[in-house]
Amino acid sequence: MNALKFASLALSGLKAILIPSAPPVLATIILTDQCNLSCQHCAVANQANTFATYSETLALMKKLKEEGVKILFFCGGEVLLWQDGGKTIQDLVRIAKEMGFVLVCVVTNGTIAVDVPEADSVFLSIDGSARTHDLIRGETFSTIMENLQGVSTDNVVFYMAVNNLNYNEISEVTELASKLKPVKAISFNFHTPYSGTEGLSLNREQKEQAVATIKKLIKSGYPVFNLPVGLDRYLLGNWERPCRQCVVYEAGREFICGRCIEIPGLCEECGYLFAVEFSLLLKGNPRAIWQMLRVYLKYS
Repeated sequence: MNALKFASLALSGLKAILIPSAPPVLATIILTDQCNLSCQHCAVANQANTFATYSETLALMKKLKEEGVKILFFCGGEVLLWQDGGKTIQDLVRIAKEMGFVLVCVVTNGTIAVDVPEADSVFLSIDGSARTHDLIRGETFSTIMENLQGVSTDNVVFYMAVNNLNYNEISEVTELASKLKPVKAISFNFHTPYSGTEGLSLNREQKEQAVATIKKLIKSGYPVFNLPVGLDRYLLGNWERPCRQCVVYEAGREFICGRCIEIPGLCEECGYLFAVEFSLLLKGNPRAIWQMLRVYLKYS
C-alpha cells in the first residue's frame, strides 16, 4: 500500500474513532456459499446454495463506496467458482479498484487457478504441513502448490486457520510462505467453534503457545500479516465486539462484524484476528495504530 492510500484509510479510521456512528471501513461480500471442498472446520459452505448476480453485486459495491467503505473483501464458499453472464471475480476486483476502494482482496482455497493480479491481496488457505492440510481440507496441498506456479503477481497471502490439529505447525507454514515467490505474507486466524466444529477448538495452553510462536516469528522478521497487540488482546479476550466498522453481506442480508453474531455465545469465542485488530484500531489504540502503519505499508 502506498502512502496516499494509507492516508485515505487512516482518515476513515480517525473518523471512526471520533464518531462512533461512522460508517463501516471494511466490508465483505460473500458471492456464493458454493464450495468444492468439505473442510473439517467449516460450517458455512454449501448450506443455502446462494449465488449473487453480477448486477446485485455491482449495486452493492456502489452503495458501499458511497457509504465510505475503504477495504473490500470478496469471499465464498469458493469465490473462484463464481461467475455470472460471463463476468468473473477478476471483473469485480477490477471494477472495485476503478471505483476507488483502497484495498480489494479475495479469499480462496487455492484449488482453482489463483492468479488474480487485479487484487491487492489474494488470501489463500493453507492449514498446515501437506499431511495436516490434507487431513483438514482433503487432498489439495499439491494442487495448491502447482497453482501457485501460475501466479503472475506477488500478491498472495497464506491464510492459516489455527486449530488443535495444526497449532504446532505455525512455524513450518510461515517458513514455507517466506520461501515461495508469489507469497508476500502469512495471516493467521484462530478457530471459531461453529456448531459441529467444536472438536477443533484450542485449549488455553494451546492458544498461548500459538500466540507466542506467531509473536516470535514477527520479532524474527518473518512476513506475518497480523498485529502483536491483536494477538495479546485475543488471549485476554477483552476487545470490544462486535466490531461495528466491519460488515458482511450475503444473499441480501447485512451482518455486523460477521455471520456468527446471530449465534448465541459464538461472538465470545471469536478467533477472527482481523476483527480484534480493527476493533482496537477504530478505538484509537496507539499500539494498534503504530503496528498497522508498519504492517500494512509493508504487506498490503
